[in-house]
Amino acid sequence: MKIDLKNLNIEKTHKHFTDGDFTIRDLVNEYLDVIKEKNHDINAYLEVYDDIDIQIEKAEKIFKDGNATLMTGIPMAIKDNMLCVDHIAGASSKILDGYKATYDAGVIKQLKEQGVIILGRTNMDEFAMGSSTETSAYGNTKNPLDTSRVPGGSSGGAVSAVAMNGALASLGSDTGGSIRQPASFTGLVGLKPTYGTVSRSGIISMASSLDQVGPIGKNVSDVEIIFNAINAYDNLDSTCIPLEKRKISNPTISKRLGIPREFLSGEGIDKEVLKNFEESCQKLKNVGYELVDVSLPLIKYSLAVYYIIMPAEVSSNLARYDGIRYGLSEQADKLFDVYSRSRGKGFGKEVRRRILLGTYILSHGYYDAYYNTAIKVRGAIKNELTNIFLNVDAIITPTSPCLPFKFNEKIKDPIAMYMSDLFTVPANIADIPAISIPSGKNSEGLPYGLHIMAPYLREDILFTIGKDFEKQV
Repeated sequence: MKIDLKNLNIEKTHKHFTDGDFTIRDLVNEYLDVIKEKNHDINAYLEVYDDIDIQIEKAEKIFKDGNATLMTGIPMAIKDNMLCVDHIAGASSKILDGYKATYDAGVIKQLKEQGVIILGRTNMDEFAMGSSTETSAYGNTKNPLDTSRVPGGSSGGAVSAVAMNGALASLGSDTGGSIRQPASFTGLVGLKPTYGTVSRSGIISMASSLDQVGPIGKNVSDVEIIFNAINAYDNLDSTCIPLEKRKISNPTISKRLGIPREFLSGEGIDKEVLKNFEESCQKLKNVGYELVDVSLPLIKYSLAVYYIIMPAEVSSNLARYDGIRYGLSEQADKLFDVYSRSRGKGFGKEVRRRILLGTYILSHGYYDAYYNTAIKVRGAIKNELTNIFLNVDAIITPTSPCLPFKFNEKIKDPIAMYMSDLFTVPANIADIPAISIPSGKNSEGLPYGLHIMAPYLREDILFTIGKDFEKQV
C-alpha cells in the first residue's frame, strides 16, 4: 500500500502497526524511497545507515514480545553530532573525517532500547556553529519548502529530513536556537528542553553550559512523545538532573501569557513577522488565554552574553581536536606543526572565527572584563525570567526576526547571521524550556513560527499552549 507520509504522526503510526495496516519494514521502505528521490538535491542526510534491517528485526521482536511503546518502529533521523556506535559522527567537519563512534550517546541508547529505527545522520552547520547550515564541510542543505532558501541552522539537515518526508521525526541539538529557528524555517515543531533533562553524554560538544538535545516533529504531540522517551537521568552526564528533583508540586496553568513589548520594538525585526505575531496573539486569545505586557529590561543583553560565553566554551571544547587522537591528522616534523596544519585544514572559517574570539575572551586581561561579566549578566537574566514567571505561565515572541532567507544573503555578515538567534537565545541563557510552533505562512508560502518560553522544568506548559494554538492555525 502507498502510505500517506505527509499526514502521518506517531500515534497514527503505532495504531497502523498494531492493526496490521502496514509493517515497520513497509514504512521504512517508503522513507528510504523518498530519501533516494530527494536527498541528492536537498542534502539533508550525510549518510543512510547500513544496519536498518537489523534495527527493523529488533523493533519487530519488541512488538512480538508485547513490549512495544509508541516509539517502537518509528523512523527517525539524528544530527551528525550524536554518537551512534560503529557509525561515523563528524559534526559536519573535516577535522573528524572518518571518525567512527565507539559508543552510543545517551539519547541514542534510549531510542534504541525502545526500538526506534534510526535511518541515518543529517547535515548541520560545522560543530553546530551557524544559523543556516551553510558552514557544513559537506555542502549546503536546502529548505524543502523553497530550495533557493536556507533551512535554518544548525540543525538544518534534521529539519529538512522531516520536512521533505524523509523521516517521521528527528533529533537536533540547540545551543542558542539551533532546533527552534530551523523548525520555524521549515514549518515544523522544535523543542529545546530544560537544561539537564536530556542526556548530553555522547553529544559532540559546542558550548557545554548551553547545549541541549531536543526533538523535531510535525506537531506538538509528536514532540511531546519523543521528549518523554528521552527525558531520563543519565549518570554519564554530570549536568543531568536526578529524577526526584524534576517533580513539580502543584503544576497549575493560569492561561496567562507575557509579551515583552520592548524586546519586540528593536531593530532588525521584519514587519510581516510582527504582523503574524499579533495574529498569533489573537488566536491565543480566542482559546481563552490572557495576554499581558511584561517588562524584561535585561533580556536584550542575552545575545551579547551568548556571544561571549559560547565562543569561550567553544575555544575550550575544540582544543581536543589536535590531529593526534582522532580524525584528520596532517603530518609534519614538529608537533606544533601537526597541530596547526590539522586544525587549519580541518576547521572551517566560522569555527576558526569562534575559536579565536573565545581564546581572546579568555586571555589574560580580558577574562574579567568579558567572560566574568557575561556570567554575572547571565545570572541576572535568569533571575529576571524566574521572577516574571511568578505572574505568567509563559513568554511568547516570534521564533525568528526574519523569514527563511536566501543562500549567501547573510553568510558574509556574521553579525546579521547572529541576529537570527535574537528571540531563541534567552532560553539557553536561562536553562529553561522553549518551543517553536508553526504560526502560518506568507503569500510566498514561507513559514512563520511562534516561540514560547516556560519556567524551569515546565515543558508541560509548552505542550498545553502548543496544542491549544495548533487548533487555531
